[in-house]
Amino acid sequence: MRTLHDRDDAGNDDTDRDGTASAGTASAGTGHGVSRRRLIAFAASAASVTAAGLAAVPGIANAAPGTARAVPDHSGPGHSGSNHSHEPDFGPNVFVYDPTTPSAQIQAKFDELFAQQAGNEMGTARYAVLFKPGTYTVNANLGYYTTVAGLGQSPDDVDIHGAVRVVGQPDPTSAAGISALINFWRSAENLSVTPDGGLDQWAVSQASPLRRVHIRGILLLEPGNGGFSSGGYIADSKVDGLVINGSQQQWLTRDSEFGGGWSNGVWNQVFSGVTGAPGESFPNPTYTTLPTSPVTREKPFLYLDSAGRYRVFLPELRHDSAGTTWSAGPARGSSLSIDDFYIAKPTDSALKINLALALGRHLLLTPGVYHLEAPLLVTHKNTVVLGLGMPSLTPDRGTAALRVADVDGVRVAGVLIDAGARVSDTLVEIGTGPGHRRHSHNPISVQDVFFRIGGPWLGRAKTSLAVNSDDTIIDNIWVWRADHGNGVGWTQNTSDTGAVINGDNVTAYGLFVEHHQKYQTVWNGEHGRTIFYQSEMPYDPPSQQAWTSPTGNGWASYKVGSKVKTHEAWGLGVYCFFNQGVDIRADRAIEVPTRSGVRFHNLISVFLSGSGGIERTIDDAGTATVGSFGTSTVVSYP
Repeated sequence: MRTLHDRDDAGNDDTDRDGTASAGTASAGTGHGVSRRRLIAFAASAASVTAAGLAAVPGIANAAPGTARAVPDHSGPGHSGSNHSHEPDFGPNVFVYDPTTPSAQIQAKFDELFAQQAGNEMGTARYAVLFKPGTYTVNANLGYYTTVAGLGQSPDDVDIHGAVRVVGQPDPTSAAGISALINFWRSAENLSVTPDGGLDQWAVSQASPLRRVHIRGILLLEPGNGGFSSGGYIADSKVDGLVINGSQQQWLTRDSEFGGGWSNGVWNQVFSGVTGAPGESFPNPTYTTLPTSPVTREKPFLYLDSAGRYRVFLPELRHDSAGTTWSAGPARGSSLSIDDFYIAKPTDSALKINLALALGRHLLLTPGVYHLEAPLLVTHKNTVVLGLGMPSLTPDRGTAALRVADVDGVRVAGVLIDAGARVSDTLVEIGTGPGHRRHSHNPISVQDVFFRIGGPWLGRAKTSLAVNSDDTIIDNIWVWRADHGNGVGWTQNTSDTGAVINGDNVTAYGLFVEHHQKYQTVWNGEHGRTIFYQSEMPYDPPSQQAWTSPTGNGWASYKVGSKVKTHEAWGLGVYCFFNQGVDIRADRAIEVPTRSGVRFHNLISVFLSGSGGIERTIDDAGTATVGSFGTSTVVSYP
């Protein structure tokens, strides 16, 4: 594994940035140390940060971190089982079960949710189902915006006998009549499954992670019957039996354990820190295997302590990791009381949430759509922003949805970001200002954060994600300009670039970026690393003239800035499907400066269908995939 370039903690190694696609990233001038005065100035656009101001807002009074407060009684809809007098108020769309709850009651709720959510791809309903430690018999079939999680300290504390699964759905465009190509936005984590018949199914595409899950049998990742699938992501999980990749076109598995191996590959199967993974063999089969992951920190999760109190566990930072954090004993890390969190509801304003954040509260977002009149502002180090049931943050006034100051240890996990109709320069900004403050000992992390430009409604943004803070960990994001749904069209859901990485020493695992109208990803920071990249170019350029970059035909998907001296990436797939009946060409899938320190491993470009194609895979390397289905692979570059 390559050794990272080191700098002193004062951040004195300033690096020039390539100016391409970096416009629109705001600066709050936080620079090198962030003083209290400057933090307050950063938050001032939302509210005055005073105790008096907080006390004036219902639900915020007496909300200082660590302060004891009454937990509301919530024994009505949304919670099931016994002894609920101490349950936090997670709202009506969170269902909490314990082992005394009748199996028929739990099954009826899952059946009800699936009937409602199976086809509700662009709907606004969001749900979370939580299981207290114990054993359950249930067949949980998950539709859109349905998440399932255990509340144990180990995945094995919650044992589901039956299934936690995602199945294929009817697809008249597929010869198989079924596919998982649009099985998005659902998840399972922190539980074990003992599947009926020994096989569980997780037939998904993007934005549907399995995290911290123990499958006590075989795991099938395709819809069956030869139907297509385009996923996906597994982390910190253990599968006792075989993992059947089947038709999955690409997949990332990170820091996990396979007891029975992995079955096959299609285009881009990547394993990072996975014991029992197949050996490196790209391009035949298309396996990219890294024995360890360079730097990781698992996603925070909600659990119950030995006294039955709700807490949020914060897994520790790991280097050169492999395998799960939990199968050899309790995971290492720290935890926070639920009383340290402001539990937000979709009816809350940005003002109300920002007041809690400014006072130092952590943030738990309950299920629903949050229409924001201003960005949420995270200014305190070590703040946790955790979504429950995939809540959506939507900026209605052309602002950002979320801005994080350049401070240590912020964790953002489990949220959707939906652009509004008024164009936003940047939807999420991690770190502000041009400074080089190091965070290597306590990085910011962005995990299971999924962006949409259009789809549920008309949305517009110039850039979805801008990462300016050094040492940030990006772990499973999907940055999607919608190719179907509502408000979709070349001049409607406009978006220049998906992700712009300006920070140094940023590491990305599972970078899914698709359909934006210029570069999909621009990487300007030094010493960046990407482990697995999946990207489709925009489907809908109306003409070559409308989709021409300063360097020639089309825009590369993945661009490393011209001034970058060191960058490395493994397992990158770039795909094209130009569907407007016009010959559209992209000169290359990946565009990088020619330097020995800029190195790429195991790349594939694919022409899926339509007209035109991709001329080269990376710079001038690779063959053309033009005019009919075809692939081009490059094992190493330069």
